[in-house]
Amino acid sequence: MGSDAVMGRDLRRAAFFDLDRTLIRGSANYPLAVAAFRRGHVPWWDLVKDTVNAISFHRKGSTDAQSAALRERILGAVAGTPQADIVHLTDEIVPRIVRRLIPESAALLAEAKAAAMDRIVVSASPIELVGRIASALGLEGAVATRSELDDDGRYTGRLMGEFCYHHGKVIEIEKLAAERGYDLASSAAYSDSISDLPMLERVGTPVAVNPDGELRRLALARGWRVVEVGRKRH
Repeated sequence: MGSDAVMGRDLRRAAFFDLDRTLIRGSANYPLAVAAFRRGHVPWWDLVKDTVNAISFHRKGSTDAQSAALRERILGAVAGTPQADIVHLTDEIVPRIVRRLIPESAALLAEAKAAAMDRIVVSASPIELVGRIASALGLEGAVATRSELDDDGRYTGRLMGEFCYHHGKVIEIEKLAAERGYDLASSAAYSDSISDLPMLERVGTPVAVNPDGELRRLALARGWRVVEVGRKRH
């Protein structure tokens, strides 16, 4: 006798959305870096580097090396800092970030809601930021990078779990799927970047949103849905 999953009953589905350049224009991390600098958490030179990277990201997206470097700078910068301080920073900047929601992406969120899919933001940015963005947008959850805390609620400078980037996104959405009972074969994923190929391949319905050149070519070759949002990439 088949289980409910086999019989097709009570399956839960999710729509996993990359954040930067998929849901919002630009990067969510840069406003956080600016806010952290103003509070003395980030040195001036690191802010300059993040400004240069933000401009490059706006034009071309992020490289693996840039993402790894940003991860290490964030972990190092917040080591010893109370989590409550970072939460306060994110509360300040989230309203500005959600105003950068791309209208066409808002339509994709509405489409997923109409299909009774839980909408989950998936990002390499800190969970303290991404979780609040998801809540502000009225979404059902967030998967993001988590930093380890000590017994006093201060960051240790180490990760707790995976860096939520590339294959790390797959590991984290699989954890969430196991917790919530999502059937990934019946779920969807949305991204603009070839770096999210593992996540796109893990679900039944991959969607390329304003994709970079490599992802566009692959999506067209595989017959995936391609959605243009905002301004075209250069």
